[in-house]
Parts: sequence; C-alpha cells; structure tokens
Amino acid sequence: MSEPQSRVQPGALGVEALWRVVNLVQFVFTVGWTAFWISVAFLATLFAGKRASLWLARRVWAPGLLPSGPVWVEARGVERLRAPGGALLVANHSAYLDIPVLFKVVPRALHFVAKRELARVPLLGWYIAAMGMVFVDRHDRQAALRSLGVAASLLARGELVVTFPEGTRSPDGTLRPFKHGGFLAAIEAGVPVVPVAIEGMSRVMAPRGFRFRPGRVRVAIGEPIPTAGMAHDQRAELARRAEEAVRRLLAELER
Repeated sequence: MSEPQSRVQPGALGVEALWRVVNLVQFVFTVGWTAFWISVAFLATLFAGKRASLWLARRVWAPGLLPSGPVWVEARGVERLRAPGGALLVANHSAYLDIPVLFKVVPRALHFVAKRELARVPLLGWYIAAMGMVFVDRHDRQAALRSLGVAASLLARGELVVTFPEGTRSPDGTLRPFKHGGFLAAIEAGVPVVPVAIEGMSRVMAPRGFRFRPGRVRVAIGEPIPTAGMAHDQRAELARRAEEAVRRLLAELER
C-alpha cells in the first residue's frame, strides 16, 4: 500500500518561506521609511507649520512607501476634489495601506479621523497630532462629540477630512455597515460628503499582521452628497446614502 501524499507540497512550503523573508524586508523598510520621514516632518512642522507635514505625507512618504509592495494605484473621479472647499470623505477600510493610497491619489491635503488609541503610540501619536489629525475616543461619548466638533471646524475652514465609517478594518474586504456618528461633522459644517471606494486592498495586504503581496488597488471618488439644510437627526439617513454610494462604486470597480 502506498503512503498517503502530503497535503502540503514541498514547493509550496518553499514559496511561503520566501514570502516570509520578503515580508520581513518590506516590514523593516516600512518602519524605517516611516520613522525617517516622521523625524523630517517634526522639523518641518517646527519651522514651516502643519502644512509642511501634510505635504511630505502626500508627496514623499506615501509615494515612496507603495512601491515596496509593489502596489500600483489607479484612481478615477479625482477631479471632484480639486476645487477648494471643505468635504468629508467617507471610505471603506481594509488595511493600513488605505491611508498612503488616499494620500497619494487625493490632490489636496488630507486630515484623517483616527482612533484615540493611536495617540498613545510613541512618536506616531505625536506626529499624527502635529499634522492636525482628529483623534476620536470611541468609548467616551462626550469626548467623541468634542472631537467631531474639531472635525467640523476643519471642514468649515475648507479642509478635506477622511473618516472610515465602518468603525474598524474589514477582515475580507466586504463593506460593513456605516456608523453614523461621524456624519455629524459634515452636517454641522454644511459641507458635502464624498463617497470613496478602495478596491483590491484585501488582495494586497491582510487586515492583521504584515502579509504583503504585489497587486493593483483601484480608487473611485463618487459624486458629493450635499448636506446643506440637513438636521442633526438626519445623520443616519446621510450615512445610509453614503454607504449605498460606496457600495455602488465598489461594484463598478469589481466588474
């Protein structure tokens, strides 16, 4: 009687081992690249203000990080964000690389709504705060409302603010229901909500750990949803409309 064949082929084990080495190199590069440009951004912020840090993130850090995958990025609808004026960008979220992808494709400075937990990360938390990002404490309603007030102020001043209304990264790239709290900032400022779909990220990077593979990521920026005249208690309806818009954009990108 012949012995049963192994379920895992030796060649597959060798490929997986090679990928682990590649991912380790990518991880070291990512940490080193990010730490270096954070240090440069510290100095830039001291001498030139927050705009310098945002410029470095968009023009240097993000474009330099993505080729390590390599990750090829395609975008459409970018012209909708070229005109001045505030807007709340709402996007699906699968991996941390969503952030450099958006920095790369959006033609203006971005402010992100970030989890309060990131503020406690050494160096990174200070850098995020220095760039004018908004920290939200999901476990403290009053603190969260104050943070949304900060976001509304940025929007009213004509800035672009990005939030991931799913609340956490999707483990498989499937769009999850949008939480509606963050939409208060757009209603308060009277600025439009712009749906943004990011497709292909789940094939490029795992939501946990550092499994990184070459691939193409496509971004679609949809039609702005106006909020002028909306009341605070309409935020759930606004979130529903934004979620439907992102879902449609994802379906179009996946065709």
